[in-house]
Amino acid sequence: MKFGVYQISRRGGREKNEDRMGYCYTREAGLFAVADGMGGHPEGEVASQMVLQTLAAMFQRDARPTLADPAQFLHDGVLIAHQQLLRYGADKGLSDTPRTTVVAAVVQAGQAWWVHCGDSRLYLVREGQLQARTRDHSYSELQEALGRVGTAGAQFNRNVLFTCLGSPGRPMVDQSGPLALQAGDRLMMCSDGLWGNVSDDKLVSLLAARGISEAVPDMVELALRHGGERCDNVTALAVEWEGDAEPEHAVSTRDLEGSGFASTIQAAAGEQDLRLEMDEEEIERSVREIQEAIRQSRALRKNNDSKS
Repeated sequence: MKFGVYQISRRGGREKNEDRMGYCYTREAGLFAVADGMGGHPEGEVASQMVLQTLAAMFQRDARPTLADPAQFLHDGVLIAHQQLLRYGADKGLSDTPRTTVVAAVVQAGQAWWVHCGDSRLYLVREGQLQARTRDHSYSELQEALGRVGTAGAQFNRNVLFTCLGSPGRPMVDQSGPLALQAGDRLMMCSDGLWGNVSDDKLVSLLAARGISEAVPDMVELALRHGGERCDNVTALAVEWEGDAEPEHAVSTRDLEGSGFASTIQAAAGEQDLRLEMDEEEIERSVREIQEAIRQSRALRKNNDSKS
């Protein structure tokens, strides 16, 4: 497996950058993710970092060297990360829980799966055309889906989310895939600081016309200029799937040994004292909790159906 990858994160007009990004891979599978810690809640940078490290820990455990079920892995991984945030807030006695959005993708066997919660996005560009894009969990996207384009307050609602990781209720998680990749396909995951200041058409045209090492920093700089002094943080991670030509910033997983694992997802500077790592027991406990919650939800629905 061979792919090109380029990632960049820039602080806008905010006090600190709460975005996090990263990827990890084995010989036959790759995980890529972007998380955007939410302002207005405590420790957004911890929330985004914790989600990425939870996903990376589970990927290292389960990809041997492939994932048995990439879709299930992404679903469970996001929900387990959500539980980790709730535990972290409870353990520290916080009055409010750290919260974050997330978008993550797995590439394996020439196919891609992805998942998202909130308004961090994934774009898939093929032969110069937008092949797929995630739909934000925001009120403005909901209004558009309901055919209420132009509704008063839609611009304000663009940044108002109805789900995220770390909130008290069960998060809404949308999944896509598997989608067969073609040579030259480009996947880009980004925070709303990018797509909120650069149109989809412009993002697609830049990804299509230039190599990712030129297109991604150019679009990030464009977003910062358009956003002005109060611009949100801007983060993007782009992947170019293997083709006939050598991709830019190429990563060849063949360099790894059979059970090898490599990752760029590590504790950020100043966060080494935070308890962000998961051990085997925690992962197993979280999986059992999710399975029990799903079982109870199904039993409740079945009971309600029998009464109706």
